[in-house]
Amino acid sequence: MPLHHPADGPPPRSGEELAAQAELAARLCKADLVTEMVGEFPELQGLMGGYYARAERLPEEVADAIRDHYKPVGQGDEVPTAPVTVAVALADKLDTLIAFFANEMAPTGSKDPFALRRAALGVIGLMIASAVRLPLYEITRFWRKNFEGDASRVSSRQDLLAFFADRLKVQQREAGVRHDLIDAVFALGGEDDLVRLLARVHALQAFVSTEDGTNLLAGYKRAANILRKEDWQGIEGEIASTGEEDPLANVDDPDLAPVIAAKMADRHGALSYTPEPEESALIAALDSAGPRAAAALEAEDFAGAMTALATLRGPIDAFFDKVTVNDADPAKRRARLELLDQFRVAVHKVADFARIEG
Repeated sequence: MPLHHPADGPPPRSGEELAAQAELAARLCKADLVTEMVGEFPELQGLMGGYYARAERLPEEVADAIRDHYKPVGQGDEVPTAPVTVAVALADKLDTLIAFFANEMAPTGSKDPFALRRAALGVIGLMIASAVRLPLYEITRFWRKNFEGDASRVSSRQDLLAFFADRLKVQQREAGVRHDLIDAVFALGGEDDLVRLLARVHALQAFVSTEDGTNLLAGYKRAANILRKEDWQGIEGEIASTGEEDPLANVDDPDLAPVIAAKMADRHGALSYTPEPEESALIAALDSAGPRAAAALEAEDFAGAMTALATLRGPIDAFFDKVTVNDADPAKRRARLELLDQFRVAVHKVADFARIEG
């Protein structure tokens, strides 16, 4: 094991030591508010706490965290990256946000007397600067524990997550990130890790700016419009539930049973007719691109997921050029609508393209 050289600075702290320092700093970070110095000069809050901590010969990490836990306090302000400071600063801002939203005191219009928008921007800045992998749902454990079953509080919890999404759009606007792409990723649900979300958004923005991305978006919107006009709910939506595991169990009508059996065959991918070449090509492309995109997303290779989606551009264009979706044959119509739905589902694994403008 290599020895730590004094010239390299202090040895790295263990996780347990950093956690203990963060807890100590959190307990003391507001203590300077009761001093006469801060009472006389409120703008010195935090700064005086850091001086007092050093006077008490507390660890430098603790003193720094007390001094800087209000940061960042505005656009252009320094964003702390020291682990103890980041932990205390995040805890302070998140505690404030959760408490106010839980008590239905969210900002309205231009009014924000408790600077909650600034607190949310501070959380986002801290998480991005230090690549903190903290899913937003995790910060609402307090919510689940204390407000379970209270519908209004649960609604407020969702409002807080939407509030973060809005602040993220504001924060990323200057970086040239499109707000509709942030919406497209947030709309998937379950994507509340800001670091991962932004990596996904950046890959999506790079993709939709390409010819493949633009044309795939156009193909998606065409497919979505057809499915919406046909009010397509999937093969399952056309099969009446009998309440049994086998949908044919309670079917006595000899004319009805083959119809249901054909629909079930369609659902499992067995076509009752010979598909058009372009139809077969789209089926094959989906069979290939879907698993590849899913594997790339699992590995957080978002550029790879977009590359997999790009392979669908040619097949979906050819399908629309050569294949009649609303064919007079009901079996063909059902199968082709289901194929478009599979295309939509494959795309939605990456982002909700319905939210993308253009």
